[in-house]
Amino acid sequence: MKDPVQQKKLEETIRQAAEDHHLPCARAFQVAKELQVPVRTVGDACNQLGIRINRCQLGCFD
Repeated sequence: MKDPVQQKKLEETIRQAAEDHHLPCARAFQVAKELQVPVRTVGDACNQLGIRINRCQLGCFD
C-alpha cells in the first residue's frame, strides 16, 4: 500500500480485530470491505504484523 496514512489505518484495524494474534478469515474480508482495499492487501498486512488468519471459510487455514 502506497499511502502511509491508509497503511497505518489498516494495521490499526487489523490489530483491533485480531484475537490473540489471529484474525478470522471472515473478519479479514470485512476489514477489506470497510477500508475498500483488496483482501490480498489485508493478508499482506497480517503477514507483516505477525497475525495469522484462521477459521478460513474454505478450510485453507486452521
